[in-house]
Amino acid sequence: MTAELDWEPIRALGQRVIERGEPLELSDEVRALLQRSAEEVALSPEDTANALRSVPTATTLLEEITRRIREGSDRFWNAELRASDLQDAGDLDGAGRLMEEVLAVEVVPHYRRIAESQLRKVTRLKSVAASGQADPKLSVREQIPVLLHRVQRGHPLELNEGMRAFLRRAAADVGMSEAETEPALATPESAGALLGQIMGRYRDASDRLKSAMYRMTELQDAGDLEGARQQIRAWLAVEVVPRYRRAAEENLAGLDEPPPAP
Repeated sequence: MTAELDWEPIRALGQRVIERGEPLELSDEVRALLQRSAEEVALSPEDTANALRSVPTATTLLEEITRRIREGSDRFWNAELRASDLQDAGDLDGAGRLMEEVLAVEVVPHYRRIAESQLRKVTRLKSVAASGQADPKLSVREQIPVLLHRVQRGHPLELNEGMRAFLRRAAADVGMSEAETEPALATPESAGALLGQIMGRYRDASDRLKSAMYRMTELQDAGDLEGARQQIRAWLAVEVVPRYRRAAEENLAGLDEPPPAP
């Protein structure tokens, strides 16, 4: 959620009342929370006012609010994960359709806004795919697979200063040194190969993160905190991509142990 939109209080109320069966107490504070949250999930003021007249109808209102939040979150993030995979595979049309499908059924304004934002991003990525030029308003990570697929379809990179600067940023983002990067910027062919190396590092780092986090969570749930720490240490021992190293260090710090030196 954004800083302006805090659904933790309504989720906590839902857990107490709906999941644990505690009675709903319609205090002024709870009424205000229900009224605000109902508006945030696009329930009408009239329906909300009617629901707040009794505990049973207010409980039903709470159920509807939490349902919309839960289903909206699941719908968007499932679509986002699939869209990300499609973008990496070069299927921007498919990624866009997933966001359009979300928008066709979503009523919660927050999830509609972020789906619309993702759809606009896909449109910009299509421009990158068509032109072969990097877009400064998009992240490096999002554009690398788009440019790589363009190269693989027989369109060499145009090695102007803007593209060279973009590739330097991308290489640095995955922990490649200047000595590794600069020779690759000599020709479109070597720059295309560099794109492939960068994308490979992103994929490998993402796979390591998923594997380590899955295993760490399993060990935490089993009460084996030292095993969880060791899992993150093993990840840090091989991780070279700075952003993923930071993620590993943050997780290790969360397990109450300072991270090892790189």
